[in-house]
Amino acid sequence: MSIKIGLDMMGGDFAPLEAVKGLKLYFENKVDPQAVVCIGKEDEIAPLLKEHGLSDDPRVQIVHAPDVIGFNEHPTKALKEKPKSSIAVGFYLLSTGKIDAFASAGSTGAMMVGAMYTLKTITGILRPTIPTFVPRLDGSTGLLLDVGLNSDCKPEHLSQFALLGSLYAQHILNIQKPTVGLLNVGEEEGKGNILAQAAYPLLKENSHIDFVGNVEGRDFFKAKADVITCDGFTGNVILKMAESIYEIAVARKVEKDEFFASFHYENYGGTPILGIDKPVVIGHGISNDKAFYKMIEQAEKMTSSQLCEKIEKEFSSLAV
Repeated sequence: MSIKIGLDMMGGDFAPLEAVKGLKLYFENKVDPQAVVCIGKEDEIAPLLKEHGLSDDPRVQIVHAPDVIGFNEHPTKALKEKPKSSIAVGFYLLSTGKIDAFASAGSTGAMMVGAMYTLKTITGILRPTIPTFVPRLDGSTGLLLDVGLNSDCKPEHLSQFALLGSLYAQHILNIQKPTVGLLNVGEEEGKGNILAQAAYPLLKENSHIDFVGNVEGRDFFKAKADVITCDGFTGNVILKMAESIYEIAVARKVEKDEFFASFHYENYGGTPILGIDKPVVIGHGISNDKAFYKMIEQAEKMTSSQLCEKIEKEFSSLAV
């Protein structure tokens, strides 16, 4: 399967240099690397590709995009006023089938808006969602969603997030039968606020997931559930708290500990948007070369596994 991955070379605080270095890591570490379309300012990208020995690689192509959307710009306004920005061009190429996946460490807001208004939400999905990866004490990786795209949720949303997370865990994290937990303030059924109490029976009755009940905060880094579902407000608070753990580890000089090291964003590259019809990966604004490499790798996995198509098939079966 031949794949073309679009990479925003201008997104992130250290682009385009770290993006080029990440691209080099990708080609050095992958047995069968796919083609990468480098989107951004050609006059800045081309010399860096040459410097890192990538300018003559037939798998590398540059698509010139002279504008950049800044992190402080209004996402909708910026996409409208900057159609030649690297993010806008990336979504155009993705929506028209010229690339198969798109990854960027640029403006999160612009990436969200671009995904929602340029691509299609898969039929049957009420709201797309974004997950985060959860490092666990046993060395495995879990998933938490939503972590900020949907601050206010209905019980049906949490049930769909659980299924989306399960499909990602199965096809990308290679967890054969992922378990699902509902984030709550107690283990017993009937615990929690109105949202949690209403979501529990929906998750329990959802035959497309392996629901194991409520998961408390103290179980977060244990392997009690492979996928944890919650509203985006709660998930985002947890995400920011988890990010601070690595900062604490660095301050306390224990970041080389295997568990604490696993909190570093570079290990995961970025987060996918689940529920849209094309693979999109959003990276951290301070992405380094390893993070860019992992972004490209994740975009490749989502495409080669046909994750979006499998999500579409699963949700179409729910409507029958």
